[in-house]
Amino acid sequence: MPETYRSIARRYLPNATIVAARFHVVRLTNHHFLKVWQRHDPEGRKNRGLLSLMRRHDWHLKPPQHANLMTYLADYPVLQALYEAKQELVRFMLLKTLTARRMRAKLPRYFDRLEQLRESPLRALATTLPSWMEPIIAMWRSSKTNGIIEVACDFNVFQHRFDLGPILVRIS
Repeated sequence: MPETYRSIARRYLPNATIVAARFHVVRLTNHHFLKVWQRHDPEGRKNRGLLSLMRRHDWHLKPPQHANLMTYLADYPVLQALYEAKQELVRFMLLKTLTARRMRAKLPRYFDRLEQLRESPLRALATTLPSWMEPIIAMWRSSKTNGIIEVACDFNVFQHRFDLGPILVRIS
């Protein structure tokens, strides 16, 4: 979620709520993790089966797949800890319709995890996510995947679609 796009949305749609797209936040988290994995085990990173397992949400793995992944990660304790941190962050990103009370209960754990990651190979991710905090919180409050008005900023395209109704700006 580049700041340029957020500033354009703020300038031209000042009353809009900027909401992060879950897909893109999860994709960013996976991207950072896979880069760290490549540095820790370049050969393992080339294994398509392992790559598939590493990209999936752990709750979507079948028991034999989970066992295979844990066997591999047992040889790389740092990578295993980072994998578990990634899974926890992804779970946070997939939360929907949090009330203010539930959010207050969850945010300390989220910030604690980011603080721990600042001292790890995932420090770039731990630095990036706080700058997206406002759109992420809006994402947690929202159950919608698309808004009435959508600002799509992907591949350097800035597109406006205007319809009647409340304004929700999604920057992907």
